[in-house]
Amino acid sequence: MTTGMPLLSLLIWVPVLGGLLVLGIDDARSSVARWTALTISLLSFLLSLFLYAGFNPDSSAMQFVELRPWIESFDIFYQLGVDGIALPLILLTTFITVLVVLAGWEVIQKRVGQYFAAFLIMEGLMIGVFASMDAMLFYVFWEAMLVPMFIIIGVWGGPRRVYATIKFFLYTFLGSVFMLASLIYMYMESGSFEISALYALPLDMPVQILIFLSFLAAFAVKVPMWPVHTWLPDAHVEAPTGGSVILAAIMLKMGGYGFLRFSLPITPDASRELDWLVIGLSLVAVVYIGFVALVQTDMKKLIAYSSIAHMGFVTLGFFLAFAISERGGNMGAASMGLQGGMVQMISHGLISGAMFLCVGVLYDRMHSRNIGDYGGVINSMPVFGAFMVLFALSNAGLPGTSGFVGEFFVIMASFQANFWYALLAATTLILGAAYTLWMVKRVVFGEVANDKVAALQDVNRREFFILGVLAVSVLALGLWPAPLTDLMGSSIDNLLHQVMTSKLVP
Repeated sequence: MTTGMPLLSLLIWVPVLGGLLVLGIDDARSSVARWTALTISLLSFLLSLFLYAGFNPDSSAMQFVELRPWIESFDIFYQLGVDGIALPLILLTTFITVLVVLAGWEVIQKRVGQYFAAFLIMEGLMIGVFASMDAMLFYVFWEAMLVPMFIIIGVWGGPRRVYATIKFFLYTFLGSVFMLASLIYMYMESGSFEISALYALPLDMPVQILIFLSFLAAFAVKVPMWPVHTWLPDAHVEAPTGGSVILAAIMLKMGGYGFLRFSLPITPDASRELDWLVIGLSLVAVVYIGFVALVQTDMKKLIAYSSIAHMGFVTLGFFLAFAISERGGNMGAASMGLQGGMVQMISHGLISGAMFLCVGVLYDRMHSRNIGDYGGVINSMPVFGAFMVLFALSNAGLPGTSGFVGEFFVIMASFQANFWYALLAATTLILGAAYTLWMVKRVVFGEVANDKVAALQDVNRREFFILGVLAVSVLALGLWPAPLTDLMGSSIDNLLHQVMTSKLVP
């Protein structure tokens, strides 16, 4: 479907150009920078709601398509479009960006304009990743979004920010080089960078395996999957609160999105052949990283490891379809696995963002992330304590919250594939509860630990609004996931059809 109004271009370039505008505002006019950034982020969110209102969930075709020449000598086009897989991630991006701007409202006092500009520019570039229908355009947005995050961690981060930001950049950039090599190879074979043309390109098994592994190098780092996950805890610990929220809520989801948009439909036979590899790495993340989270003493690092474990559910759900089909299983269960992975991405975006914001609220008051420095916070901050307990329970997969829905879908699909997959995946219900609730017990409950905790002030109206909106979202998705699953249903079914169709050269 093509529309006259370039909604996707507006969603990309309004925050980018707005960010460039805010970039020029100095600290003497910091209030102007704040209000301008908030206005632009709200406008972007409003545009995404127009996108949602005009979207037809019954169609699996790309909608709101825009096509313009870009680098014609190489058949590279500025080609945009969304389906039921990309749209929820775009909505999540614009929603979280508004909250990140509000979260930094009072905390950031130096280089205010530059701080908000980095987030606005990154918002536009991330939406560009989700909306790209040309592989080279996707790659440009994919790499460009690293720059604002590099700056956010490197300028406003903690004492080891330079180490963390260089490690983050090197891991994510080097993995993407292999993806670029594969895209160039497929262009030489097909004569086009259009993603839909790459879907139709026949490839023999050795070539598919090499392309699959190159995509795995790029997307596994971004998710991140074990063992290329070590950059994430360092980045989270050193990043400012807003940087941690965007990193966990949006940027990690790009790895999962890459598997759905590239790995599965372009290399379906290699994906079937190597499904054991991704499933194995996913289960290691769920189980082993869950134990690693148990021994953390830094709240941010604990939540970072929790993110790795929960994102393991995403990649597990995406690759269960092959194991299910090999056992002659129900394709409805395969679709449930894919849907579970997608729901888990959206849910984790809300929950992890909320958890990092809760840590940010405490850090702004105590300037410590060490669990041992807290205790009895609920006695001084009862409203905040209620929010943190809710988000912790959701992180542990409590029924009625969004954290339960995606995990339930994936575990149910796992039973159709292999009992041991399901058994290992289900350990997250124990491990997730163990490390999350243990943190809450030591931080929120018990006797007041010290005078600093006794002097804590409860959340203000701005913080209450941010956490309240996220709480409503977590409960709404947990109690009524149908709007999200209906939105992506047709696109998931279409993807499943592509995945189950061989591309081997006759």
